[in-house]
Amino acid sequence: MSTTAHQTTDQQLKAKHRALWASGDYPSVANELIPTLGATLVEATGVHAGQRVLDVGAGTGNAAIPAAATGASVVASDLTPELFDAGRGIAAQRGVELEWVEADAEALPFPDAGFDVVLSCVGAMFAPHHQAVADELIRVTRPGGTIGMINWTPPGFIGQLFATMKPYTPPPPPGASPAPLWGDEEHVRALFGDRITDIDVQRRTVVMEHPGDPASFREYWKRTYGPTIAVYKHNASDPDQVAALDRDFLELLTTRNEADTPGRASYHAEYLLVTARHSHT
Repeated sequence: MSTTAHQTTDQQLKAKHRALWASGDYPSVANELIPTLGATLVEATGVHAGQRVLDVGAGTGNAAIPAAATGASVVASDLTPELFDAGRGIAAQRGVELEWVEADAEALPFPDAGFDVVLSCVGAMFAPHHQAVADELIRVTRPGGTIGMINWTPPGFIGQLFATMKPYTPPPPPGASPAPLWGDEEHVRALFGDRITDIDVQRRTVVMEHPGDPASFREYWKRTYGPTIAVYKHNASDPDQVAALDRDFLELLTTRNEADTPGRASYHAEYLLVTARHSHT
């Protein structure tokens, strides 16, 4: 493939990803299912006043806003600027200010070593080319600075949600890697290599609860979550495929439901919490 053709294909892929995350209602997903996750990452990385902080794949600012609340100078970046209006509203409600910048995690528009702390809370993991993302996270972090990520794990609830949808999705583009691989410790270590030190990796869970039964929760995902919306759209012309996807999705939600009360849905979603320092070498 020529350089021009490759660039065109990449641009088309990025446009597709942007449209995917702009669909549905991701602000509701972030607010209702994982409202504390960003603050967990901010605490783990020790963000404090006076630091320059970048949130990559920030979405509505789940990590960027609590980082700004510490007094740090924060840039929230995302491929999908359609999410920024909701983020600005949340920031205003909490009385914090930060900068919002449209940015591709694989080609960040920021200078080398420009930030003391670089964060990504279930954001950068969804960019298709993992090595490019890792290289960019390293590049924009100053030597001795901190990189912190929260990524869904392959065996966890969200990882299994993607595994359930995989048979119904189109083949990934060349060179793309599955997002939940970022939740595999060895994969993360291989991506960063000896460019990081003092790496700490922890498996944790966040509880996702829904005020309805698993079937209701399935409809919630179909209505609000971009990747789920996309896979149903891909199969829309084949009623049998849609029915099979509905069945498999409901089986996952029913099997993994940990709610004690009938008619409720509750799930422990496992994630990998990664913190490391950019090596001085």
